[in-house]
Amino acid sequence: MCVKVACVGGGPAGLYLSILLKRQDPAHDVTVYERDPEGSTYGWGVTYWRGLLDRLRERDPGSARAVEEHSVRWRDGVAHVGGLATRHHGDEGFGIGRHRLLAILAARARELGVRLEFEHPVTGANPPAADLVVAADGAGSALRTHHADHFGTEITGGRDHYVWLGTTKVFDAFTFAFVETDHGWIWAYGYGFGPEGSTCVVECAPGTWTGLGLDRADEAEALVLLEKLFADVLDGHPLSARSSGRASAAWPVFRTLTNRTWSRDNLVLLGDAAHTTHYSIGAGTTLALEDAMALATALRERDTLPDALAHYERERRAALLPVQSAARLSAQWYENLPRYIHLPPEQMFALLGQRHSPLLPHLPPRLYYRIDRAAGRLETLRRVKRRLGPVIARTVQARRLAAGDGRARSGRPDAVPAHRG
Repeated sequence: MCVKVACVGGGPAGLYLSILLKRQDPAHDVTVYERDPEGSTYGWGVTYWRGLLDRLRERDPGSARAVEEHSVRWRDGVAHVGGLATRHHGDEGFGIGRHRLLAILAARARELGVRLEFEHPVTGANPPAADLVVAADGAGSALRTHHADHFGTEITGGRDHYVWLGTTKVFDAFTFAFVETDHGWIWAYGYGFGPEGSTCVVECAPGTWTGLGLDRADEAEALVLLEKLFADVLDGHPLSARSSGRASAAWPVFRTLTNRTWSRDNLVLLGDAAHTTHYSIGAGTTLALEDAMALATALRERDTLPDALAHYERERRAALLPVQSAARLSAQWYENLPRYIHLPPEQMFALLGQRHSPLLPHLPPRLYYRIDRAAGRLETLRRVKRRLGPVIARTVQARRLAAGDGRARSGRPDAVPAHRG
């Protein structure tokens, strides 16, 4: 059966869902409505990890190849604390410019026959006529807001203020920089997204924000101050704000958004319209794309639209639980930064990597670090045992055979078995 689908919102979630639906059935009639002109977007770059790339490749190899080709990658994390620095080697991460990602997805959608309607705002009062309307219009979704009572939207504000910036400095690792001022600590997360530059998110506690005058400074004054504070990691490169030119609140607090239900009749929420998670775990785009994958699969495998939407919501809610917990704990780690910042840089960075642990807030940081190190050594020993066990067993058995030891051939209980870890 041919299905008419309207995706409201031309971000990664809406575009990728349109791609998947057309790949599942080219007869589907799919249109994406985006309020802004083509090529305009907020933000700078987005991050993701190898697991997402593998899932993209399974569902649409063509767009996955293009995304990977235009991404930068890193394995190291670097933390600068005052005048000290430490570097850790970790999992492979990726960054891609948001403009580039949207251009790739838009081109692929057009190639498959999706209609893209830019500069076409949609409100709750004028939803498109379609069998399925997908609200992929972000955390401030007009479609969701129009039915706020039904969806049961709840918004919880964080404590710290932040600003999303760009810089021409290309970081070669995921970079954390913590700077102490007379009014408390201020910190930045920086990651490259292409040869043209990096994203740089700056965050601080309310007292630091007002103490530095950032609550009163205009955009140019704030950028000059931040460039001075982070001069050591920027290497003389400037900071830039509002890459799309879209007006936004200066230095907001992060708003965690949840909904009691994700669908109403033929309207369903996708991506940030359904949920948000704190930016410090870098999962927003990944979760939006995974939403699109789950919704497309449910629409293909379920017999009715209500069943498909219910299945999609159950699956994604379950998948989101650990991510939302990690995001909440990550935000709290930064809100309690004075608890960790005076540790030796190696220990502080190790606990930064452990900030998703529900145990960490309840133990003295140095004790947690010692326990974590001890557990890590035990796990290393277990891995070595699993690797060497079969080798040792085969070596012992070979020596017995060479010595004519009948026990190795007899199958008797005291013969050495192959270790399977």
